[in-house]
Amino acid sequence: MDLKLSDEDLEFRARARAWLTRHVPKEPRPPYGEAAARFDREWQRKLYEHGFAGINWPREYGGLGLSAIQQVIWYEECARAGAPHYINTTYVGLMHAGPTLMACGTEAQKRYYLPRILSGEHLWCQGFSEPDAGSDLAALKTAGRIEGDELVVNGCKTWTTDARFADYQELLVRTTPGSQRHHGLTWVICDMKSPGISIHPIRTMLGDEHVNTVFYDEVRIPLANVVGEVGQGWKTALSTLAFERGTGFIGDQLALAERVRQAISLARRVRLESGELAIENADIAGRLALIKADTLAIRAMTLHQISEVASSGAPGPKGSIMKLMVTSTAKTLSHLVAELLGWEFLEYDYEGGRENQPWTYDYLWSWVYTIAGGTSEIQREIIADRLLELPRAR
Repeated sequence: MDLKLSDEDLEFRARARAWLTRHVPKEPRPPYGEAAARFDREWQRKLYEHGFAGINWPREYGGLGLSAIQQVIWYEECARAGAPHYINTTYVGLMHAGPTLMACGTEAQKRYYLPRILSGEHLWCQGFSEPDAGSDLAALKTAGRIEGDELVVNGCKTWTTDARFADYQELLVRTTPGSQRHHGLTWVICDMKSPGISIHPIRTMLGDEHVNTVFYDEVRIPLANVVGEVGQGWKTALSTLAFERGTGFIGDQLALAERVRQAISLARRVRLESGELAIENADIAGRLALIKADTLAIRAMTLHQISEVASSGAPGPKGSIMKLMVTSTAKTLSHLVAELLGWEFLEYDYEGGRENQPWTYDYLWSWVYTIAGGTSEIQREIIADRLLELPRAR
């Protein structure tokens, strides 16, 4: 990849910056609930109507067909403008369900679902984790039996983000009776309005109910909704997880750099008990410098990752390095800001969400990062096994 911005790239940055300046929502996103989902749909629809949805998605599926570097430019400008860019209700469809369909779906699936994801008409959620199969996804038990041209699904999924507002779900079920681990699984598109689905919200330490437990009781799904092949769902799921841990984190990586800039600005204003400005304290300045260096390294890794995706069509296991590094850097930054703000850091209104105290919200969310998309421990296992080729842990 040529990292020097072309005239076309610079023109796109100027156009994106000008558009965001005019169109970033004036009112904050509601913290959760139906109002938040409606906000997300409307923002995604606006992006679609104004030509900023699916920056590097192929034109044949409704995207703009632009370069990966222009996708990075878009996220940088979104972070700079404080624009919504990675929202829970649109994230799954845009960042891994859509890319998975492009990589593994049929032409009929691509042509129906992808444009509707881009326009905000369809919101997606993920049905992977179960009460006894989270990071150890291959232990899942939710079953699907084949009856004629349908799968009949029974079981339970948990930690399902925004299941109450989703139209469709990327669902992983066990379709081969008696199969073990990653054998006999199937990746299927589930209509969340299907009879037999019941959804129960889970209130989190963030004060919201964006995650849910979903129960399936004789839920019937057409076999035409299988992505990949029946019984070969693990292969499809690996594509999904690769997108989630790799390119799915690009926006978070670039937004993190903006948060570091804000933290440095904060340190220039906050005074310590000694009376000195925080930025003048050698320990705090040194820690901020290390965090900023990490964000620069993450950006370099981001560019390397999208270069690989551009050549191979899908991210590989190196995405686990980025996911792990983003997680640890975000957590380190949150801890440092908590020290700077002191008691003010604890003044968090759960009803107000991030808009009330963004640093506290980000601190709480940094713990979610260590679990979502596979725990940090699992990421280290993947790095050791698939990249370093070390012996498997016993």
